[in-house]
Amino acid sequence: MNKVFESKIVVNTVQSIDNYTEDTLNGADPVLKTDLIPVTIDNDGTVKKADTKEKWYSYSEKIWANAVILKDKTKSYALNTVIPESDIESYFVWIPRYRYKIFNDETYSGLTEIEDRVQTIEVEFETKDVVPSNGTKKNEWLTHPAFTSFNINGMWVGKFETSKSNDAPDNSINFFGIQIKPNVVSYRNIQVGNAFYTSYAYKREMDSHMMKNSEWGSVAYLQHSKYGSQMSVRFNNNSNFITGYSSVVEPTCGYTNDNRVCNKYGTTNDITLPYNTETGYLASTTGNISGIYDMSGGAWEYVMGIMTNQSGQPLSGRNATYNSGFTGSFGEGGSLASGYSWPEEKYYDKYAYGTSYSEFTRGHLGDATVEMGPFKSIIYANNQTRQISSWYADHAYFVNTVYPWVEHGGSFNHGSESGMFAFIHTYGSADAYGGFRVVLAP
Repeated sequence: MNKVFESKIVVNTVQSIDNYTEDTLNGADPVLKTDLIPVTIDNDGTVKKADTKEKWYSYSEKIWANAVILKDKTKSYALNTVIPESDIESYFVWIPRYRYKIFNDETYSGLTEIEDRVQTIEVEFETKDVVPSNGTKKNEWLTHPAFTSFNINGMWVGKFETSKSNDAPDNSINFFGIQIKPNVVSYRNIQVGNAFYTSYAYKREMDSHMMKNSEWGSVAYLQHSKYGSQMSVRFNNNSNFITGYSSVVEPTCGYTNDNRVCNKYGTTNDITLPYNTETGYLASTTGNISGIYDMSGGAWEYVMGIMTNQSGQPLSGRNATYNSGFTGSFGEGGSLASGYSWPEEKYYDKYAYGTSYSEFTRGHLGDATVEMGPFKSIIYANNQTRQISSWYADHAYFVNTVYPWVEHGGSFNHGSESGMFAFIHTYGSADAYGGFRVVLAP
């Protein structure tokens, strides 16, 4: 097996004990490490360096904490002064550690009739010093597994889909090419293995990595708590895959390849608008500019969620043509013997072997899969068959031997099937519609 690289994580904390904290977070306030600059963002997108001794976020008011990383790490700014967009390399949003009250403990082994299950998810913030809640049944509390797997007080999630800052080949480990910004083309056409190690290389001192399935779930559940917008996140229908955009009109139908009125996509401002507009805010997890964008539409986002073979080892992909680049067997037989080595298990979520994309029983609590049931198969007017969930009728296909990897969110042309709670199965190979997101776990 190939080892990409090894490195020791060294962390320098730049916080002080007299920084602003919010009682609501119960100690799970933002953790600022080297290169992360706390910021506030005005409604028009103007970024200012935050004074951390003053109130610069408020989850009780649905204002999530933001931070940026600069292109020039030696540059500095005075408190409350503007940081030009041209100086910013990446934007991140803090997701505090929390426990949630399990709202659905049913298991679904097949398809049935969907029913409206959309509801407010009860959330309570906590720190890693609190004994984790280990509920397994409806109305019991469970510390979200995205936080327990890293034993952290929270994580910084890329505010937008990852994009590329250089002209390196798409399908490669791009050690120096990550940026996370609005109004740029998202990074696609990349195998999961290359996307993972590109993310892993980005900020080792803050344990950077490609988003896991459970981490996607942690953002989705917070969005549908009283601390988020609690509504269907408007989808990004920009057909050029430009980050941070929002559809002007909420679609009334799902996937179409003919750009019909019920699901319009394109690039003009009568169809789609950027993140720093009233329409753009609807595509944020908070309903305002402080939240996370592109989690509905834009590009489908690969996450580190993979089905195992019958021996419990993660699959590489479907076959020799369609795979992630990780060493391992293929769902259709054979194996990739000389691929990338798998990282520590904390960096990915494993799902039991199965042959059907309707075996939702294999989903995990917290990952926004099985809890979104019941599920149903429908046929649209254009004879397209789709499988949907009970949360906003979002797209819902689970992993199987042909498609062992998980993607979330939907694409620019998936209309009403796109959403925070949309998930699909795929190969793990480079795909023009498949992007990824970076997470920091300080």
